[in-house]
Amino acid sequence: MIRLEKLCKAYTLGDQPVTALDAVDLAIGSGEYLSVMGPSGSGKSTLLNMIGLLDTPDSGRYQLCDREMTLLDEEGRAAERNSRIGFVFQAYHLIDRLSARENIELPLVLAGMAPGMRRPLVDEVIARLDLEPRAGHLPRQLSGGQRQRVAIARAVIRRPALLLADEPTGNLDSHSGAEVIKLLEELNGQGITLLIVTHDPAMGQRAGRRLRMEDGRVVSDSPAQEGDYAQR
Repeated sequence: MIRLEKLCKAYTLGDQPVTALDAVDLAIGSGEYLSVMGPSGSGKSTLLNMIGLLDTPDSGRYQLCDREMTLLDEEGRAAERNSRIGFVFQAYHLIDRLSARENIELPLVLAGMAPGMRRPLVDEVIARLDLEPRAGHLPRQLSGGQRQRVAIARAVIRRPALLLADEPTGNLDSHSGAEVIKLLEELNGQGITLLIVTHDPAMGQRAGRRLRMEDGRVVSDSPAQEGDYAQR
């Protein structure tokens, strides 16, 4: 599903160049569940942004579903993001003036879908994520866990093939965080490819495949060990 070849990205901080990705090679199959771990500044979020088409590499290749992404202009990248990729962030990124339902519905509105077609899709995802009692509430009226569930609902409303999560439980207590991870794993079980960036070793160990990054490179790429899934 995803193939990266010699992907490179550098930034300038002040007058100092910083290598965020250093010739990264990576292949990810459809339906996989990966965690990406490593110290701050190792390139984890940059890798996620590249795969999510939120940023462009300086060099290298990126293929998504056998299509070359590095050749696309911003309009083309936006079209791919909207049709194939869902995002879940630590900070939720909900629109404060919109209700939970309206936040979830927003990607369909932006896609130009008619109200009559949007309604059953939104109803389905709200029911699926147990958000019915809170659908009319504004984000400030929701708990952190509820806000993240709304963000996940918004991310999957267009049924993406790929779900990218950057520290999805970073702002949550342990109980809410466990519920969010369970939900993400259920979505992966339904066929969505799931890639999670995390600083939490316990969360990272839950994935079927674990990447570790240091200094812009993938320094280890290991599968889950026998018995790991029994800990879920």
